Amino acid sequence: MIIVTGGAGFIGSNIVRGLNNLGIDDILIVDNLKNASKHKNLNRIKFKDYIDKEDFTLDYLTSFVNNNKVEAIFHQGACSDTMETDGKYMMKNNYEYTKNVLHVCLDKKIRFLYASSASVYGNGENGFEEDEKNEYPLNVYAFSKYQFDRYLNKLFKENKVNSQVVGLRYFNVYGPQENHKGRMASVAFHLFNQIKAGERMKIFEGSENFLRDFIHIDDVVSVNNFFFENENKSGIFNCGTGNAESFVEIAKALKEVYKSAEIEYIAFPDALKGKYQKYTQADLKKLRAIGYDKPFMNVNTGVKKYAEVLEKSCGYLM
Repeated sequence: MIIVTGGAGFIGSNIVRGLNNLGIDDILIVDNLKNASKHKNLNRIKFKDYIDKEDFTLDYLTSFVNNNKVEAIFHQGACSDTMETDGKYMMKNNYEYTKNVLHVCLDKKIRFLYASSASVYGNGENGFEEDEKNEYPLNVYAFSKYQFDRYLNKLFKENKVNSQVVGLRYFNVYGPQENHKGRMASVAFHLFNQIKAGERMKIFEGSENFLRDFIHIDDVVSVNNFFFENENKSGIFNCGTGNAESFVEIAKALKEVYKSAEIEYIAFPDALKGKYQKYTQADLKKLRAIGYDKPFMNVNTGVKKYAEVLEKSCGYLM
């Protein structure tokens, strides 16, 4: 059996879809459906059972792995709101909980693949190579991911990791099944919906100077599948395309599909000043060196592919 925490979420549900494509459906999904619309992410994927996150306590997990043959845990569940200011909640939810799951996996030699974040690099002034000297988180969400990565790296150095453990630092992910994320959904999602509402595509002033590494969810799934199929490979790796493109390129890609769409530049919000990464570009040397050699979609290709799904099925897998 495989456990996927956050399995009803954006990345988690797509990882389940990727496992299904490998012929695997003996999967336990852990999530929180307080946002009931997330159930649509589960409609077209195959899994054995579902449990609420609040019931998936450390005692429950320990008992479960003692009584079931669990091969791997994909730990994707977390509070991913970069605007969250409750640091106590963030550290309890993202850091302490992840540590607890990790140690159960190490104790039982269960493979552990988890979601880290490119936000650990902060403004990126020192580059995006997986090295602590390059990391300086700008918000408490990023700090929660940064702190767990530091904790794990210490275990690696002390030779206390005796089974596969993989952390993937996701850059700007976009694609199907992110509808429930609200304001945290991708720029591509929001611009598409503005077009369909008969509005102009709203882009922050100066967006041509904000360059991000945008990665399509299909490429994220591909990287996860690579590590799942290569259990001898462990470590913390960047998961991006290795290319930085501006937010304007997303709008341009959509304009190629929707010819009448127009761009409107709006003021940059005060709430994001000093907390917004102006530049991200994944350094892929470590990922390539370990054997992942597939190409990544660029923004133009990926956004157009996503627009097709949004048009046909409102952005859900069918």
